[in-house]
Amino acid sequence: MHWSKPLRLHLGVLVVASLLCTSTPIIWLAFRQGSDAAVSAGVQQMREMSLRLIEGYRNTLQGGTEAVALASTLPQLTSPPAQDITAKQQFFLEVLRNVPNATSVYTGYPDGSYLQVINTQRQDVRRILAAPEGTAFAIRTIARSQGPDVISTFRFLDRQARPIAERDVDLASFDPRQRPWYQSVIQHGEEVSVGPYVAGTLQLPTLTIAAPMKDDDQVVVGINIHLMTVSRLLDAQEISPRARAYIIDDADDLIAHSDPAIMNRLLGIWSKSADDGAVAVDTTTDSYDTSLETVARLRRDPAFANGGVVRIDLDGERQILQIAPVGVSGLFKGSVAAIVVPLEDLVAEANRLLLHNLLIAAAFVISGVAASVMLSRMVSRSLYRLADEARRIGDLDVGEKGVSHSWISEINTLASALAASRHAISQFALYVPREVVRRIVNPEGRAVVKAQRQDVTVLFTDIRDFTTISEQHSPEDVVDTLSAYFELLNTIAERHGGTVVQYLGDSIFVMWNAPVPDASHAENGCRCALAMKAAVDELNEANRRNGRPALITRFGLHTGPAVVGSFGAISRQQYTAMGDTINVASRLEGLNKEFNTSILVSAAIHKAVGTRFALRSLGLVQLKGRAEKVDLWELVGESRRAQGGG
Repeated sequence: MHWSKPLRLHLGVLVVASLLCTSTPIIWLAFRQGSDAAVSAGVQQMREMSLRLIEGYRNTLQGGTEAVALASTLPQLTSPPAQDITAKQQFFLEVLRNVPNATSVYTGYPDGSYLQVINTQRQDVRRILAAPEGTAFAIRTIARSQGPDVISTFRFLDRQARPIAERDVDLASFDPRQRPWYQSVIQHGEEVSVGPYVAGTLQLPTLTIAAPMKDDDQVVVGINIHLMTVSRLLDAQEISPRARAYIIDDADDLIAHSDPAIMNRLLGIWSKSADDGAVAVDTTTDSYDTSLETVARLRRDPAFANGGVVRIDLDGERQILQIAPVGVSGLFKGSVAAIVVPLEDLVAEANRLLLHNLLIAAAFVISGVAASVMLSRMVSRSLYRLADEARRIGDLDVGEKGVSHSWISEINTLASALAASRHAISQFALYVPREVVRRIVNPEGRAVVKAQRQDVTVLFTDIRDFTTISEQHSPEDVVDTLSAYFELLNTIAERHGGTVVQYLGDSIFVMWNAPVPDASHAENGCRCALAMKAAVDELNEANRRNGRPALITRFGLHTGPAVVGSFGAISRQQYTAMGDTINVASRLEGLNKEFNTSILVSAAIHKAVGTRFALRSLGLVQLKGRAEKVDLWELVGESRRAQGGG
């Protein structure tokens, strides 16, 4: 009969065509929609984060504005120092506590008197003022008496506003009536914003909000926010590691930037301009930030009068640019905040997930195509051979088996074979260590576990008085305690390259150099034993606190030749090691009871590790069931030389 040939052809073509016709449009749509969704989500995330950033900047300015508005109504501030000096200082200190981003708050008077309270939280401020240790606030006072004498001092306070030190200051270096904030208020007669300019006391670039007193418009109260503080408020790292934010004023001059390098450059230019006596500084060039020209152009577009988000090509890649006005209560009019984020940063994670999903989908398609090709080739062969192979797998037998027939022989035979396979698998009960499964089974599925002689290092552990512990505690408590104990020791053994071959009641049998070769198996065994002892000691401390029994563990470690591989019956085997080396290690563990020790090792271990570990000799000991005596050593720890790498 030749009917199988058309079946193979039709089956292969049908499966491949179905997979391709179904998966291709799905993958394409998923890619397009996923990409658009990733971009939209990234832009939305950037918008939300940037709005929080800008809101933080506005809140700082708003706090300063409200503080100045409140101060301008207080009658105590109208009189010059040293009148009502205590009330003035207490109010200014309270302002700085409530507006933490403000650097200083002050009042200037028409006779040249001046009172300023400075927040010295920043290190550069304390350095400029040469403030003593523990200073939290500094108070500058200029008081003009009726005579020619003038009081000009600095007082330093701690966090509780207690005086620390006081010193006189040269008056000639400062006159509040000549400062930009005082002259601007006197000129306009209302609350103003000034800056950036270089502050007189700290000589640092700053922004100022100032207003005349309600009861005397010749008295001016102001609050300073230094540009470095503004730069810190613009930190855009939460949006993206490459995101940047900055503020420009109505003249498109760069006021503050989130990039510390650019900010330091700005501060240097401002400081130099103050030394040269310059009034204005040009910071409009793109040498500071390549997006400045674009922001300056967009801000004058009516579509962006209230801010907005736009995509631009900048620095060779697609960027998301958001601009927003940051004026507060009519102050800093024309100031704009700009946030620039590479589009790739916003959608990188989403694209990675999308690509991951697409790769999985493609893998399924490729697997389906491959499976269909394989299936078509299998169908081209005898279905009876396929059924026979399935039965061999199910029976774990390579011998010939009989073949049953039915009206639909292929389907009936395949069903019978699969049923037999399922039954055989359900009865399968061969267990081996996880490391053995992971490392010794080759890609063809044949376990290379033929028994052979080789050197190994063997560790046995045992819990002292475990029978008594089991008697004194409930089975549930014993199981919970022992489970945590085994999990701890198993993790440590794997960390040190060992294979847990067997659990023997409350004991563990660990082996090195098999199945995986390990040139330092003796050293790794010693380190593992020391690590297990330290970990069990910590576990026992926790057990005592939780009312659980302490598991005092003894260890026996030996190295030497053994026969390693699979042992047992044909239907059930176990991967293990046999020989005198194994017996000696087990006996060494038991000797801990006699010598009141924790870790006992053999002379073979001592010879293998040399001086890399601290070992204490216990002499020759007769082991039970063994004619020759064993030179016994206690493993104390790693030697100082080994720990130092020498």
